[in-house]
Amino acid sequence: MKEYMKWRDGERKRLLSTPIFSVDKIERTSPDGKKGDFIVMDNPDWVSVIPLMWKEGEGYVFIMVDQYRHGLGRVTREFPAGLVDEGEDEESAARRELLEETGMTGDLIKIASFNPNPAFMTNRQTFFLSTNLKKVSGQKLDEFEEIEVSYVPISQVIEEMGSGIYDNGIMMAALGAFLRYRTLHPEIMEEKE
Repeated sequence: MKEYMKWRDGERKRLLSTPIFSVDKIERTSPDGKKGDFIVMDNPDWVSVIPLMWKEGEGYVFIMVDQYRHGLGRVTREFPAGLVDEGEDEESAARRELLEETGMTGDLIKIASFNPNPAFMTNRQTFFLSTNLKKVSGQKLDEFEEIEVSYVPISQVIEEMGSGIYDNGIMMAALGAFLRYRTLHPEIMEEKE
């Protein structure tokens, strides 16, 4: 890490606080003495689970969830995902979200972690691949969640990601993380036929 490029923090002021993020103004000073005010969005960390299963007659599919997204004002198709609760670790959050949204449990492998937008966001997004899935219950959704589970061929997700119902940037990153992991670990998709 290039410590010599690090800016020093000065006064920090909370501008907005909501149930899912807060916005602060931070005075920062560069190594050569320039001072400025910068806006920072403080979010909890996020997790996404990429459930991968073999479906007889179709091959490998992703288990995805369709839900209405208020920011966009329409339904999107995504991997099960959510916030890491205070005091919860990433893997526990991933297991909880998978179970709540799909009623399934499975093995988890952490395949990537990154900052969604380091220009002004403080949180991390972590992706887990889930295999050996088992249906163990019904959904346990939050009060305002309405989610339908879909089994989608991987080729369809690759072809359509970034358009239509697949209009979610985090899902583009999740798919990229999956494709990278699959390239490095081809054994995760052994032929079943």
